[in-house]
Amino acid sequence: MKIGMTYDLRADYLAAGYDELETAEFDREDTIDALEAAIRRLGYTTDRIGDARRLIERLTRGNRWDLVFNIAEGINGIGREAQVPAILDLYNIPYTFSDPLVMSLTLHKGLTKRVIRDARIPTSDFCVVEKESDKIPVSFPPPFFIKPVAEGTGKGVSPQSILHHDRDLIPACGAMLRTYRQPVLVERYLSGREFTVGILGTGTDAEVLGTIEVILLSGAEKGVYSYVNKEKCEELVQYRPVRSTEELLVRKAEDIALDAWRVLGCRDAGRVDIRCDEFGRPFFLEVNPLAGLHPDHSDLPIICKGIPLAYEVLIERILASALMRIKGNRAL
Repeated sequence: MKIGMTYDLRADYLAAGYDELETAEFDREDTIDALEAAIRRLGYTTDRIGDARRLIERLTRGNRWDLVFNIAEGINGIGREAQVPAILDLYNIPYTFSDPLVMSLTLHKGLTKRVIRDARIPTSDFCVVEKESDKIPVSFPPPFFIKPVAEGTGKGVSPQSILHHDRDLIPACGAMLRTYRQPVLVERYLSGREFTVGILGTGTDAEVLGTIEVILLSGAEKGVYSYVNKEKCEELVQYRPVRSTEELLVRKAEDIALDAWRVLGCRDAGRVDIRCDEFGRPFFLEVNPLAGLHPDHSDLPIICKGIPLAYEVLIERILASALMRIKGNRAL
């Protein structure tokens, strides 16, 4: 079987003039090397395609693949993670991970929380600020937490995202709107424990892989899993494996994560972030249906290390999930 690989390489965008923050979500060369090596060890032939533009070029030349292992984040717009899946759907080429609808929905954190709320899955109070105004339609008291509605890797998240007074909300949201040129999600700040739950599979076949607690160390930015803390996680963050068999809270967090994964229609593998309030009650934060796959730096492989589950076995199980989905139906 010939497996193509789609991805956005950080070095390519840096060379093209993009800055460090703009390329924060893109993959390093060693991620692609590790992923390709794992796929080859599993007995498959690989073909590095690259980003969406290179995918279009290759398709135009008549290249085809039995399956595409897609980790391309895309660029430009809230639908950027849907770009490669949409192109592959057009050519009826199957691929790993979620479809264009899910990718677009889940990148917009406000729309995602509306779906989660309608499904009666616990999530914190929130509103979405679309433009600068002298009034923000917030119906819950401070402290607030603000972040761009459609960014990943902690972009736009810092200790300044925590707002303790109503008077701070309008200027802080205005500054974020100007900086990131997209709506701002305003949530009730949750001050309790934070978990990241790894999920494998699709629909009723989906299951919890494992869970880690995100613990900020003494040198970390306080109170928030920020961009800085994520970028320097090896020195600022402890990822502690936790188990539902040992803590009821972890079981509740995993139940919320699995319910959210299924309701949103996510596929194959990814992560769901859960955070607790001051009373220890867990709430859905966000979902990542296109989780990072660096074997040492990314959360999903870190979760697998705590099980333990080898990196190659993780890739094998992702491929198995995708192949099970597409068996007999290439449109999926």
